[in-house]
Amino acid sequence: MRERGRKSGSAVGPGLYSAAASVLAGLERREGALKTLVYGSRFQNPRLLCALVSETLRYSPVLDSILEAAGLLRAEKKLQPHLAKVLVYDLLFGKGLRGGGHGKVLVLKHRARLQAELARLKVQKKVSHNEDLLPPMAAGGAGQAPRVPRYVRVNTLKTCVSDVVDYFKRQGYSYLGKAASLEDVSSLSGKKFLLDPHLPELLIFAPQTDLHENQLYAAGHIILQDKASCLPAFLLNPLPGSHIIDACAAPGNKTSQLAAILKNKGQIFAFDLDAKRLATMSTMLVRAGATCYQLAHQDFLATDPADPKYSSVRYILLDPSCSGSGMVSRVPVEEENANLPERLQALSRFQRKMLAHALKFPALQRLVYSTCSVHQEENEDVVLDVLQQWGKEFRLAEVLPSWSQRGLATCAKAKCFLRASPKETLTNGFFVAVLERQPAGASGPSSSQEFSQTVSEVGADPCLPLKKKRKKPET
Repeated sequence: MRERGRKSGSAVGPGLYSAAASVLAGLERREGALKTLVYGSRFQNPRLLCALVSETLRYSPVLDSILEAAGLLRAEKKLQPHLAKVLVYDLLFGKGLRGGGHGKVLVLKHRARLQAELARLKVQKKVSHNEDLLPPMAAGGAGQAPRVPRYVRVNTLKTCVSDVVDYFKRQGYSYLGKAASLEDVSSLSGKKFLLDPHLPELLIFAPQTDLHENQLYAAGHIILQDKASCLPAFLLNPLPGSHIIDACAAPGNKTSQLAAILKNKGQIFAFDLDAKRLATMSTMLVRAGATCYQLAHQDFLATDPADPKYSSVRYILLDPSCSGSGMVSRVPVEEENANLPERLQALSRFQRKMLAHALKFPALQRLVYSTCSVHQEENEDVVLDVLQQWGKEFRLAEVLPSWSQRGLATCAKAKCFLRASPKETLTNGFFVAVLERQPAGASGPSSSQEFSQTVSEVGADPCLPLKKKRKKPET
């Protein structure tokens, strides 16, 4: 009888590996996007499953070479190819096989040969680190795939930064303080970690640091969330007590971050069309201690902006469906898809509708539009096109001036856009734009001085708002 993955972050075993193999097979058959297949798999820990599949995809060309050279599939004809790839990834590049059933037994029979082929490949490529074997980035052209750090957002609904730092110190980690440069971040290794220079509640660990089994993660004290994904809620910067719409909310990281910014004082209307994703999101929000949200299993485009229910909505976070082309772990074949131009056109039409609809809410003052896409068609083009219709009422805000990577230079108002990339910012690829309602008689981009002042005050002492209520992590 096949063992199922346990509910905790430590779920391992044949359930995990079989689920990952099924997702890989579905991606190969183009049955859906990575997250869609992960959340539709019924596996009880979708985050762990998504991480395993993503890393296996990232190493796919390397794994193919090793499997071929070792002759594993020729020797073990009963071993399904996708399952073999997942098992060999975890054996050679992950934490080692801690489960796996009969598949594990078959793979371990060839452990020495597989390890020898990995060593031979490193010698052949003249590299010493596993990640140096990865092919050049599909989206960036030259250069090897970057080593994106492990970002950890401290959940201030349950704890505070200083207590989490102290906890990791007691676990044998070395705290190096606030990062002063990208070089500080890129040089992280072993059990060392930093405080992010932009987001006061974000910690940075070395790439591939596995915290899924950490008790702080299981208890919801920390959220494993890429830095770029933290930017939209951070830049929306709602005041406690505010009403917010999270238009495409699942899987819920941004919603939980908004709840933390609100200190659970206010109301978040969280929309998503996928019932399974909403159910998973609900579990995640409960674990995070969020209480100020209302889940809505419905199409955001079908909402009525004039509904009295939304009459106090001053903030909207819009992170619509996109190509996902900025994700380091995206499916390699996606960028080679011959139908990509048509797909981008369809996505951008949908994204324009979503953004235009969001701007119709009468009390709206501030909106953040974001995607995990690198394509101009889904990013600058969408925002600038919609602003042509709404330019008298809304304008772009210039935010986070210390952020190095801005919009594409070929686009108007590039300095108002934020882009993120593995090469430039050591994050997943991302795009963010902040729109604000025009004050009467105003024109041009906003400098957003009030926002900058608020962020500065928060950054001075990220634990201050919770000093009376903070809960110290247990060892």
